[in-house]
Amino acid sequence: MVYREPLLVMLVKLVDLIPFPEPPKKRGRPKVYSDRLIVKALVIMIIRRLYSAYSLLAFLEQDTPLTQPLRDLLIENGQFPTRRTWERRLKALPDTLPGLIGCFGRYLVQNLCPYTQSGRAAALDSTALRAKGGVWHKKHRDKGEVPHSTIDTEAHWSKSGHHGWWYGWKLHLACTVSSLWIPLAAEFTPANVYDATIAPQLAYELPEDVRYVLGDRHYDDDELRDYCRLTGRFLVTTQPGQYPHQGDGVEVRRIFHLLRHHAIEPFNGLFKNVFEWGGQVPVKGLRRTRLIVLGAVLVYQLVLLYQFQHHKPLGKAIKPLLRAA
Repeated sequence: MVYREPLLVMLVKLVDLIPFPEPPKKRGRPKVYSDRLIVKALVIMIIRRLYSAYSLLAFLEQDTPLTQPLRDLLIENGQFPTRRTWERRLKALPDTLPGLIGCFGRYLVQNLCPYTQSGRAAALDSTALRAKGGVWHKKHRDKGEVPHSTIDTEAHWSKSGHHGWWYGWKLHLACTVSSLWIPLAAEFTPANVYDATIAPQLAYELPEDVRYVLGDRHYDDDELRDYCRLTGRFLVTTQPGQYPHQGDGVEVRRIFHLLRHHAIEPFNGLFKNVFEWGGQVPVKGLRRTRLIVLGAVLVYQLVLLYQFQHHKPLGKAIKPLLRAA
């Protein structure tokens, strides 16, 4: 009988292949445990839906053929972190995840080559995620009253043409415009943060191969346009005003808008379906929710790497694969 490692163990081991960005130089005592070890734990938490350090450790304490190799993967320098260490390091991890997602996205583009049969474009967009629990109505927020304990007071209100008003968060994403959707950059904010304020951060993480940055009218921003010009890219956004638009370049913009529509918008829906966040996110608080949501983007990238290494159809059947893990 041929022994095969559990799928979750294989996915966690792939974290060793992720290129991590260079950490900033800081004074003080060096870290006892590497960020890579903490990311391995985060991958387990996302896939097994364990949303706290306590839940993670309770899961790893179970004596099963799955938990023993996972626990071994979380030992570094002969030591296993304490619960307090897990809590502290997981709390600090969200600040490094956008840079890690960007670095991993560039690595995937280099190896998966999504632009061999398409133009080198990336699409920007934000997607709505509803906060866990009740909503904090404006009349109560203005008075500082929290009428129910389930309300996440760190979330906020926003409105879009597709979702209408919602109370919660925004996941800001950049992905490839091709037959394979690869997350290239991500950030997470309360819902009231304007898309254009986060866009330069997303553009900074894009691979050098990208020449066209596509967005809707919210991304028609001077700072983003100047950054794209400095990096040799073209920013293409929809224009304000009544349809049909007139003027130079309108037909070209229409083609680019259609390409964007068939890339980032369906990917947003796919991503929320894979992790079953069409209703509400599973945790409360900005830092915890940012950890889980950005961690899920990283897990999605990790699955693409797994499919590539095992010669499986890229970007297909990701939800069943994660369920099997």
